[in-house]
Amino acid sequence: MNQPASSGRTRFASLAVAALGVVYGDIGTSPLYALKEVFGNAHHPVPITPDNVLGILSLVTWALMLVITGKYVSFVMRADNRGEGGIMALMALALRDLPAGRGRNILVMLGLFGAALFYGDGVITPAVSVLSAVEGLEIVTPAFKPYVIPIALVVLVFLFLLQRHGTASVGKLFGPVMMLWFAVLCALGLGSIANEPGVLRALNPAWGAAFLAAHPALGFFSLGAVVLVLTGGEALYADMGHFGRHPIQVVWCGLVLPALLVNYYGQGALLLADPSAIENPFYLLAPTWATLPLVLLSTAATIIASQAVISGAFSMTLQAMQLGYSPRFEVRHTSEREIGQIYLPAINWLLLVAVIALVIGFGSSSNLAAAYGIAVTGTMLITNVLAFVVARRQWGWSRAPALACIVPFVLIDIAFFSANSTKIFDGGWFPLAFGALVFTVLTTWKRGREVLHDKLGQDAIELVPFIQSLALGGATRVPGTAVFLTGRPQGVPRSLLHSLKHYKVLHERMVLVTIRIFDVPHVPEIDRVEVKSLEQDFWLVTVQYGFKDDPDLPEALTHCAAVGLEFDMMDTSFFLGRETLIPRFGEEMAYWRVLLFAAMFRNATSITAFFRVPSNRVVELGSQVVL
Repeated sequence: MNQPASSGRTRFASLAVAALGVVYGDIGTSPLYALKEVFGNAHHPVPITPDNVLGILSLVTWALMLVITGKYVSFVMRADNRGEGGIMALMALALRDLPAGRGRNILVMLGLFGAALFYGDGVITPAVSVLSAVEGLEIVTPAFKPYVIPIALVVLVFLFLLQRHGTASVGKLFGPVMMLWFAVLCALGLGSIANEPGVLRALNPAWGAAFLAAHPALGFFSLGAVVLVLTGGEALYADMGHFGRHPIQVVWCGLVLPALLVNYYGQGALLLADPSAIENPFYLLAPTWATLPLVLLSTAATIIASQAVISGAFSMTLQAMQLGYSPRFEVRHTSEREIGQIYLPAINWLLLVAVIALVIGFGSSSNLAAAYGIAVTGTMLITNVLAFVVARRQWGWSRAPALACIVPFVLIDIAFFSANSTKIFDGGWFPLAFGALVFTVLTTWKRGREVLHDKLGQDAIELVPFIQSLALGGATRVPGTAVFLTGRPQGVPRSLLHSLKHYKVLHERMVLVTIRIFDVPHVPEIDRVEVKSLEQDFWLVTVQYGFKDDPDLPEALTHCAAVGLEFDMMDTSFFLGRETLIPRFGEEMAYWRVLLFAAMFRNATSITAFFRVPSNRVVELGSQVVL
C-alpha cells in the first residue's frame, strides 16, 4: 500500500533536484551582481546609508514576492499549454480559437517579439554571469585582473563547445551542484545577518515605500538595477513542461526564495558594517580562505545557468520552426531517451559569436549589467498581455477579475521596464537590437511562406478532376510507391506534375502527404496520421505533430498500416519540390524582405534532413517561382 506513495515521493524529489539544476540557475546567480549594481552603479549609485540599504532590500524582497511568487508561481504557471510553458506556448494558447483579424495579428506580433527578446537575454546571460563569477579572482589578488576577460572567454568557449555532446551525461550533476550553491548562499548570508540583525527590518514593505518617497528620481533609476534580482524568473514558466508545476513551486518557496533573500540581506548587513565592501559584496561575505573555492563554485553555477538559457534557445528555435516562424536548422538529438535534449549547431555558434563580442566590447559585468534587464522586463510585459487573453478566453474569467489580477503586475512591470529604458544608450540597445533582428527574421519567414504558398496555389490543378482523368488512360503505371509532400492536399503537387512531365509514368500507388503542426506541445501517437483512400490507388495522408514533437516522417508512415496502407521503404520513393525563388518588386512584401526571405529559403536545412527522410530514397524536382 505504501509502495506507490514512496515511489511518488521519490519521483517528486528527483524532479525537484533536477529543477534546481535547470530552472533556477539564472535567478540563483543574481546575488553575484545585483546589489553591487544598485549601490556601485557608475551612473546612478545609491548612497550607502542605513535607510537606503533597508529601502533597497525591501524593494528586492517585494519584487521577488510580487513578480516571481505572485505573478509567475501563483498565476502565470496556471496558463499551461497541455503542461508546457514559455512565451511561445503561451502565445499558441492565447491564439487558440481566436478568429483571424487585427487582434490576432497583434497577439502574434507581441508573442514573436517576446520570443525575440528571449534570444537577447540568452546572449547576455552567459556573458554577464560567467564574467561576474570570474571577476571574483580579483578579490583573491589584484594580479588576476588582466586575466579576467581571457579566462571568462575560455570558460565560455568551453561551454559552447560542450553543447554538441548534450546535457544527458552531465545533467544529473546540475541539481546537486545548485543545491550546494543555495546552501552556500544561506551560510554566507546568515553569518553576516548575525552581526547586523537589524537588517531584517527591511522585510517591512514600508522601508521600500519610504525610500521611493524620499528619493523619487534615484528610486526610479535604482529599479533598473533592482530588476536584476528577477532575471531568470521567466525560466520557472518556460521549463514547466520538463518538471511539472508542483515541483517548481515547492522548490521556489521552500529553498530558492529563502536562500536568495538570506544572501541579499547578508550583503546588505555587510554594507551597513563596511560600506567599502561595495567593491564586491558577494565575495566579501566569505572569509579570505574561502574566496577561491567560492569563485570555482560560482563559475560552475554560472555555467549551469548559462546552459539552461542556451538549451532554452535551442528549444524555442525548434518550436518556432514547427510553428512556421523560422527557417529549418539542423537539429541533432543528444539523448536517445529525452527528445527535449537537442543541439542546433547554427544557433550555438551564432550565440557564441555574440557572447564573445559582448564580453570583449563591454569588458566587465558592471558594464554588461547596463544591457541586462530591458529584454527581461519586455518579455514580462508581453507575458501579462497574453496571460490576460488566456484568462478571458480559455479560463472564462469576466473582464473585472481578469483586470484586477493583471493590472497590478502590468504596473510593476511598466515601472521596471521604464527604469531600464534609461539604460538604452549605456548598453540596453544591444538586446533590443538583437531582438529586433530576430523578430525581423521570424516575421519575414512567416510572411514569405504565406506569399510562396499563394504563388504555388495560383496555377494549381484540382486533385479530384486530375485523378478522374487518369481513368481515360495516357499515363503508364509502374511498380512501387511514390510519396509526394504537399501543403495543399486539395491540389496536385507541383513535384507530381514535374515527375509526370519528365518520366511520363506514375507509380502503382500514389501517396500525397501533408504535414500539419498544431498549437499543442504533443499530438498523441494514436492521432499521428489520418488516411483517406481515393480512386486510382491514390491516398491522402495527413501527418500531425505538436510544436514540441520530434518530426520523423518514415516512422509516422508506419502508422498507416492500421488502415491497410503499408510502406516498404526499399520500394518507396519520396518526390520533393525544390523551388528557386526569383525576387522582384511587388505589393506582397517589401523588396528587402523578399531578398531576406529568398536568402533564408536558399540556406535552410533540407526538408529531407528535417523530417528524417532517407536521402537515398529522395528525388528532388526543381522549379522557379517569382516572388
